[in-house]
Amino acid sequence: MFQLYRAIWRASAGRQIILIVLSIAIAALAAVPLEFQRDIINHLTADDVETDRLIYLGMGMMAVILLSLGLKWLLGYRAGTLGEDLIRMIRQRLLVRSADLNESGETVRKGTMTTAISAEAEELGKFAGGAFSDPVVQIGTLISVIGYISSTQPGLGMIALSMIVPQIIIVLMSQRKVNIFVAERVRILRSSTDRLTTEDINAVARDVEAQFDDIYNTRRRMFIWKLSAKFLLSVINGAGTVGVLMLGGYLVLNGRTDVGTVVAATSGLGRIQGPTAFLIAFYRQVSANRIKYELMLELFGPNPEQYRQLKRRN
Repeated sequence: MFQLYRAIWRASAGRQIILIVLSIAIAALAAVPLEFQRDIINHLTADDVETDRLIYLGMGMMAVILLSLGLKWLLGYRAGTLGEDLIRMIRQRLLVRSADLNESGETVRKGTMTTAISAEAEELGKFAGGAFSDPVVQIGTLISVIGYISSTQPGLGMIALSMIVPQIIIVLMSQRKVNIFVAERVRILRSSTDRLTTEDINAVARDVEAQFDDIYNTRRRMFIWKLSAKFLLSVINGAGTVGVLMLGGYLVLNGRTDVGTVVAATSGLGRIQGPTAFLIAFYRQVSANRIKYELMLELFGPNPEQYRQLKRRN
């Protein structure tokens, strides 16, 4: 994983820093709407309800939401264009490698090169665009929201935090197995596309069909692991929501907290489920792209460093 991230940072460090700054700003705003929501609900249940204050709180909450959405739009645009630039760079390097192999008289694995240029380069490039900013946004959001819930009611904050740890353990255990399937699938697909470029298609058709069956079986086993992990994660999220409502209701009945805090904590729980799910998916994506990156390096032979200079020459 560190090798993949070093390569991404080397190719786009300046633009990644800008994306990270935007991500931190977005994460810092994540818990602010919850505070407005809490104040609005508590104001509605107070004895001296003032319409002007309600309007003020509503306008303030909307302003924060619009600012956050504007920053997310800018982040998404810059990350997307960066990803497309890196896709172009990877394809250029693969093209140069193919030309060098052809000039030196070495065998060019046409099927593998075609797959790498058309599909694998795009997957790696898209991932690289948000490789740093995406986890910063989501981890920052988790810290912001859980920190806010804990500051208003520590017990509810502990429930929110306790939801994350078992999910991390489940994902780490299941993803190791999924990574094996990802590498196996890519190798089988490359092998089959290489054989399809031979002149006598009929001679290899049966073997290629068998490889397609292998890909199907590999994906089927991958689905079992991924869906089973998803089921367990959903159970944990459901239990966390019930726990917050039960504990929050108990604290309200005993006068130890207010309704606004419980509502804000429940909303915050929904807010952290999104980042948690994203980080889980992102970790899986990192793992899969690490495998693909290592497999792509194999196409450059024992010394891929020379092709890393292409962007500077262009």
